[in-house]
Amino acid sequence: MDIFALLTMIGGLALFLYGMNSMGEGLAKLSGGKLESLLERLTSNRFMALLLGALVTAVIQSSSATTVMVVGFVNSGIMQLSRAVGVIMGANIGTTITSWMLSLSGISGGNIWLQLLKPSSFSPVLAAVGIILTMTSKDNQKKKDIGNIMVGFAILMFGMETMSDAVKPLAQNEKFTGIFTMFSNPVLGMLAGVLITAAIQSSSASIGILQALCLTGAINYSSVIPIIMGQNIGTCITAIISSVGANKNAKRASMIHLYFNLIGTVLFMVIFYGINAVVGFSFLEEPANVAAIALIHSLFNVGCAIILFPCADFIVRLAVISVKDGENDTDAPKESNKNLPLELAALDERFLNQPGFAMEISRNAAYAMAEKTKDCIMLALELCKDYTKEKMQRIIECEQLIDLYEDMLGTYLVKLSAMNLSLADSRSMSILLHCIGDFERISDHAVNICESVKEMKDTDQKFSKKAYSELNVLLKAVHDIVEMTVEVFVNKDIEKAKYVEPLEEVIDSLNMTLRQNHIKRLRKGKCTIELGIVLEDMITNLERVSDHCSNIAVCLIEVSSDVFETHEYIDVELKQTEWFANEVLRLRKEYSLIE
Repeated sequence: MDIFALLTMIGGLALFLYGMNSMGEGLAKLSGGKLESLLERLTSNRFMALLLGALVTAVIQSSSATTVMVVGFVNSGIMQLSRAVGVIMGANIGTTITSWMLSLSGISGGNIWLQLLKPSSFSPVLAAVGIILTMTSKDNQKKKDIGNIMVGFAILMFGMETMSDAVKPLAQNEKFTGIFTMFSNPVLGMLAGVLITAAIQSSSASIGILQALCLTGAINYSSVIPIIMGQNIGTCITAIISSVGANKNAKRASMIHLYFNLIGTVLFMVIFYGINAVVGFSFLEEPANVAAIALIHSLFNVGCAIILFPCADFIVRLAVISVKDGENDTDAPKESNKNLPLELAALDERFLNQPGFAMEISRNAAYAMAEKTKDCIMLALELCKDYTKEKMQRIIECEQLIDLYEDMLGTYLVKLSAMNLSLADSRSMSILLHCIGDFERISDHAVNICESVKEMKDTDQKFSKKAYSELNVLLKAVHDIVEMTVEVFVNKDIEKAKYVEPLEEVIDSLNMTLRQNHIKRLRKGKCTIELGIVLEDMITNLERVSDHCSNIAVCLIEVSSDVFETHEYIDVELKQTEWFANEVLRLRKEYSLIE
């Protein structure tokens, strides 16, 4: 092999790995994190966990990515260790789909229909269609993702064929064939598979490289089988690396992955080579082909799952024994994180490599934050009518929790923003980053309202009957705008979001009227300056709550319709319409201060 052939092989390998990565990213984006989210929720049944693990891995084309997510699920407490074993077994089955796709390159024969199935025949068409979709679908993310998948697959296949063509002349080279003859030793072959797969951290990629080399016709089954066994062990390195710094259960999840593949490999090697010693398999010295590699890979992984599935509890116990409890466990929960909500615990950095799923858990955390903000402000509104110390304490604790949500979720979203997000996820991120600050400020105003009510209680002051009646109308309006805003945010209801701004306008009007009426009562001696200061603080905070609700609704409308001038949208696009004027008129009648 001369230097040019070596460079061609390296280039083919680079294209192969890039194509596989590009295709995997496109598939992950197309799924939008939905399959991974199912994996998070539907694992109460171990058999269902196995099926989901296989499905998710087949879609995202990476068992390593699936097992890393499992480590993250276990680390955050989303998934029990006993359920993780089913997903891991399923991931090993799902990863075999890639080798079958790559086996298409080994199709031979003069029949035109067989030739059409060869990647060299249809990959150029896929690449052309993929490029057209990518370049002409700027506003359609789904079509763009499909285009990227097609281009990635074409590059993957082109890289594989380039590698094969570069090493084909080596089929007659004794030194080259001698290397693979050495790997016919089961131990050496297995070690080679472990090292290659651990280095590139992808069993699918290492299987593909092996299939490309097999196209030379220089590699026998005696070398292929031990290498495939080693590849299954080598893929565990990704989950093991991911578990570094995680809690003990996450480490145990990575050990389950290792033990499952290790036990399966040992069983297969002992049984296969034991029978071979007695019978002597003649096919071992025959040249391996790409379809046979896919078959061996599938039979091994499916067979291991069938044999070891009933022994899942034993594998879990083995992992627990390997990673023991200790006084100085790095996974011991910190005092501040002991009662961390599940939505926040799920914000694990391991998920950042799957941006679609990371956005899904971020949205769940944001929705939980919105609901808690609603609970916080509703309690504050109740407190205005019925003050108790217990409610006051609950509001303070709720506000502190919402602060934690904003801090953790904001930090996570900033990290996620550096990832390769789809257009839809980019828009979602923009909405979340804008809105979580408004929700946090609403909870702050809830505490401020409580402090005003507490001041009245401590000084034994009361509003006049008329002032209290007017305040109740404002409280009802704020209650409704908060409820509507949270519903709009959680359901992404853009049409209903337009109804928030008219109500905010009415609340502004109510505030002005309450201030004017208070001044009238003050002049008549029906109210005190001290009570006036408390009332001013309360209605100011209530007005600010409605302002933040308006910000959230307008942000949803802006981002969804690609309008980025807030004031222009409110003042021109919305407030100048006849609908807006009629809606404001209707709401003023509904929240009238006239008895």
